[in-house]
Amino acid sequence: MIYSAYVWTMACYNAWQNNQLTLIFNVIYIDQLKLERGAFFGSILGTLNHLLWGDMFWLNRFDPSTPAPDGDGMDCKILFPDLASWSAQRSRTYARITSWADQIKSDDLTKYLSMYSSVLQYEVTKPMAMCVPHFFNHQTHHRGQVHAMLTAAGQDAPVSDLFFMPEDT
Repeated sequence: MIYSAYVWTMACYNAWQNNQLTLIFNVIYIDQLKLERGAFFGSILGTLNHLLWGDMFWLNRFDPSTPAPDGDGMDCKILFPDLASWSAQRSRTYARITSWADQIKSDDLTKYLSMYSSVLQYEVTKPMAMCVPHFFNHQTHHRGQVHAMLTAAGQDAPVSDLFFMPEDT
C-alpha cells in the first residue's frame, strides 16, 4: 500500500531531478539536445518530450480537469521542438503535479482508475496504488536514459539518488 506522503515525496523528487536537468540543458547547444543518439525516442530532447507527454497524459487520467497532451506516445518526441517551449510546459506540468500531489489523500490511493488504453484498444481498470507508482517509475526510467545520453556525450549528469534530495525541495 502506498500513502499520500509517498506521492508528495515522489512529486518533489521529480521536480528536483527536472530542475537539475534544466540547469544542464541551459548550457548545452540545442543541436546537441536534438542529436540522434540511438535511444528509443532518438535524442535527449525527444526523450524529454516523451517524458513530459507521459506526465501530462497520466495527470489527465488522475485529474480529468488537466488537459491531455496532443499526439500519441511516438509523436510526442517532437511535441516541444525547442528548449524554451519544453521548459515552459515542464514548469506548468510540475505545478500541476505538485498541486495534484498536495491534494491526494491516502484513501484516494485505495480506489481504482478506469481508462481507455490506446495500446490495448479497450477500457482497463487498475488500482491507483499501481498506477501512481507507474507514473513516477516512468519518469525515473526516462530520466535515466537522459542521464546515460548526457554521460555518453561527455556532459555532467545530475545526482539522481533519492536519499540525496535536499530537505527543502
